[in-house]
Amino acid sequence: MTEPVRIAYLTDVEGQWKKLAEFAERNPLVTLEEDRLIVAVGAAFVFGGDAIDRGGESRRIVDTLVDAKRRQPDQVFLLAGNRDLNKMRLGRELTSHPPARAPAEVASGPRPLLLRWIFANSMNAPRAFDLRRDELGAHGAHGAIVTDEDVVASFLADVSPEGALSKYLASCQLAWRHGETLFVHGAVTEESLGHVPGAPRIDDVDEWIASLNAWCDAQIAGYREGRMSDDGAPAWAPLLAYQGPVRGTRLNQASVVYGRYTDDDGNPWAPSRRAIDRLARAGVRRIVAGHTPTGDTPAVLRAHGFELVLADDSYSRLEVGTKVTVDGARLAIDGRAKLDDGTCEDVRIDVSLDDDVAPLAMRDRETMHLVKGRLDGGGYLLFKGLPRYAFEQQRASADELRARPLTAPIRGDASG
Repeated sequence: MTEPVRIAYLTDVEGQWKKLAEFAERNPLVTLEEDRLIVAVGAAFVFGGDAIDRGGESRRIVDTLVDAKRRQPDQVFLLAGNRDLNKMRLGRELTSHPPARAPAEVASGPRPLLLRWIFANSMNAPRAFDLRRDELGAHGAHGAIVTDEDVVASFLADVSPEGALSKYLASCQLAWRHGETLFVHGAVTEESLGHVPGAPRIDDVDEWIASLNAWCDAQIAGYREGRMSDDGAPAWAPLLAYQGPVRGTRLNQASVVYGRYTDDDGNPWAPSRRAIDRLARAGVRRIVAGHTPTGDTPAVLRAHGFELVLADDSYSRLEVGTKVTVDGARLAIDGRAKLDDGTCEDVRIDVSLDDDVAPLAMRDRETMHLVKGRLDGGGYLLFKGLPRYAFEQQRASADELRARPLTAPIRGDASG
């Protein structure tokens, strides 16, 4: 797609149909007619990954996204998230290779017990089993009893070679660039930029994107074909390693799927200056990503002529589908936030890459609050991340912000 295009972006709905529906409501670029997602002429839709796990309509969302990609392949772009990719483990783990750290009584026990353990202890999806039971019951025969084995069978069907989730993954890519904007699920850091597992580092950004997507395609094809390596390991094991944290840590900064831009409390930072400079030389001035929760509305950060948009609202206080629109250099956000005082406010951003948007996208260097957006009721939304995905959301007037020590939210460390 070479012509200028307006892009509608949504990410991390995680099985919550209401977020997809509200995103499409009164959206000039994307409409939803029952379960049929339609992208307007001259527009594109980017889904940023993590379609499943924490809501009761994961299968419905996957089917809708795959159908949209099939009907409008040049206008729909699906990015694979870690919650989507990690399900590739289930076929082996539930049949012959349970996780090594699963207790012996779990590993050798009934399959439903093992699946519940896998979700709770290695996929951060403790409710996924029961949510799937509810979904099967809602769409099954009236009055039919859904057994634990029915739930297990449904997940195994999804990840079979021709299963719904396997088809979804085959429709996904790891990165998509349009003009000055690069979309990934997690982050582009100094470690991940130019890195393709098993290959020499690639300096050219566009060549790297193409090679990374081709590698992902080959890994998923190997998974669907059941290919094994010479040492007996799954041929797709490198992709499983790429999409998750490095053993013993909560990060994988060499992965665009599992890399993060936040500190341990969820406070976002812009990429390092070296990463920004490398991207700028290739004409990339904006990254749009999800993966790491940042409150009710997207976090926008700016530094050195670069813009970062983090749009994962999976731990939001409100079940809303924030509208993010990228139109060349312009970024528009239409969202809603519940403040600490209990009031709800519409939050809006409408800026261009070359605009001076201060105090937007700046951080109070003393309190760590990020100026997130303008509130329809007046003033600005301040955000601060707290441990365990909690956060503060407060209102501040323009006068109050002028008295604060605001600075660009960038760190000089190499982790990006």
